[in-house]
Amino acid sequence: MNSLSVSGKNWILRKYNQEDIIFIKENYSLDEITSKLLSIRKVKKEDIDTFLNPSIKNFLPNPNVLNDMKKTTLRASKIILNNEKIGIFGDYDVDGASSTALLGNYFSEMNLNFEIYIPDRKKEGYGPSIQGFKTLIEKNVKVIFTVDCGTLSYEAINYAKKEGVDVIVLDHHQSEIKLPNAFSIINPNRFDDKSNLQYLCAAGVSFMFLVSLNRELRSIEWFKKNDIKEPNLINFLDLVSLGTVCDVVPLIGLNRALVKQGLKVIKSKNNLGLKTLIDICKIETSPSTYHLGYMIGPRINAGGRVGKCSHGANLLLNKDPKDSYKLASELNHFNKERQILEQDILKKILNQVKECLDDPVLILSGEKWHEGVIGIVASRLKDKYNKPVIIISVENNIGKASARSIYGFDIGSVIISATQENILLKGGGHKMAGGFSIKVENIERFKEFVFRKFKNINENLLTEKPLLLDSIISPSAVNIEFFKKVALLSPFGSGNPEPRFIIEDLKTINSKVVGEKHIKSVLIGKDGSTIKSIAFNATENELGGYLVKKNNKMFNIAGKLSLNEWKGQSNVEFIIDDISVNKIFQKMVPSSIG
Repeated sequence: MNSLSVSGKNWILRKYNQEDIIFIKENYSLDEITSKLLSIRKVKKEDIDTFLNPSIKNFLPNPNVLNDMKKTTLRASKIILNNEKIGIFGDYDVDGASSTALLGNYFSEMNLNFEIYIPDRKKEGYGPSIQGFKTLIEKNVKVIFTVDCGTLSYEAINYAKKEGVDVIVLDHHQSEIKLPNAFSIINPNRFDDKSNLQYLCAAGVSFMFLVSLNRELRSIEWFKKNDIKEPNLINFLDLVSLGTVCDVVPLIGLNRALVKQGLKVIKSKNNLGLKTLIDICKIETSPSTYHLGYMIGPRINAGGRVGKCSHGANLLLNKDPKDSYKLASELNHFNKERQILEQDILKKILNQVKECLDDPVLILSGEKWHEGVIGIVASRLKDKYNKPVIIISVENNIGKASARSIYGFDIGSVIISATQENILLKGGGHKMAGGFSIKVENIERFKEFVFRKFKNINENLLTEKPLLLDSIISPSAVNIEFFKKVALLSPFGSGNPEPRFIIEDLKTINSKVVGEKHIKSVLIGKDGSTIKSIAFNATENELGGYLVKKNNKMFNIAGKLSLNEWKGQSNVEFIIDDISVNKIFQKMVPSSIG
């Protein structure tokens, strides 16, 4: 561990190939930093054009590469031809809400009759239940689409089948070898799928389904015969990009193209609910993955965590300005309530976590911790300790848990394995996150099971706290021109991390606390260049103490660039992730992580 970092992180410079940089500069007319960043990200030479200009046309495969797509498309076209009422059962998170709204808005444009159902997190838990399906069936639906759930919903799907209702699963969570008795299951992560689209979220899977359905309806001239304008699927990419970014799936391949185009659609503010939420968040700049992941997404999620679970989907479906404002305002309020609950539980858990810091996976349990926020708290602890974290809220001898993992430890597979071993009552997830329910008497057995699974991976890699950095830059590089060069590699997110830089030998001119816990500073370099910076949530950690302390010591910062646009003015500031107190870069280890 590097003791000179104020937060105890190892600063690691990523590897690059100088020959690649020369080749990229000469053949693609790109500058030094863009070429270097492409080399660091190991973008193949033949893929550089499509990486920098990801178009859906270049990445969109034939939807039929997904198992059950043809079968599902034919059933869906029959639904439409027979004017059958449709049920949409969605998860309560952002991906679920986005997927629900995606199908709902498509069906609305075609004047089709549908009902949505979003389960209550606390009362019903994750995924379809017999009661939830019963509610839809009582409203006379003839087919149920489950979105962002359903892959492991054996009982509920059997119930629907007995009632004569087909269930179509559109999901991305990991499956068991045995699949539910649904009419069809489109899921790139089902065990027998060969599409190589396992990185899609549910909104991406739902979009692929709509591409297939649209083609089928066009081929049978349904739009023409019914005098209905064919929906332009590009206009739905705002919802696809929202679900993709907020579910933290890799921004590679098709996902990259969907998000790139989706951000343009969001900017045009076609979706009234999204527009209203953007206005409430006071986002004045062009929407970015940061805005989706850290401002819009948490508010939509807040309905499922501490408020009304259906608010997110209903907002994204809404066409009435008054109703949209009411829903968006309530979600904003729920988000503030969520933040208070989160801080309260985090304080309680931090006291408990001291007793198990030597454990390879942090597994913590407590009485009646709020189920809606334990996932966020798990994520905070995962980032703080660089370990997988599982938090279990216990009530009436049953624990309900949220898990967050780190690269190299597939938590979704572990949960499914524990369910198969009858350690858990039920559970599921994907590589980085999951959830389950468990009898209290099985918690210790579950811990032993997880620890055994962990022993199969490289523990040394997982117990470090690396901060991967791309390059050392001068203070004068914090400008619009340099920002645009870096932005050529956007959109950034999982699988394409935002470039992080080091700036050496700085002093603080002044610092102030803003928004109660963030610190804005003006820093000056040896060359006299000044830069504006911000350190988020810094009053709560070691960065804050260093930035507000009055001294003349030189220090180095690590972080990323951010563009601020306000009333026609644009300026670039530096977001500080960490500080080191003197020259250490000669000793830094080049990254073997990529």
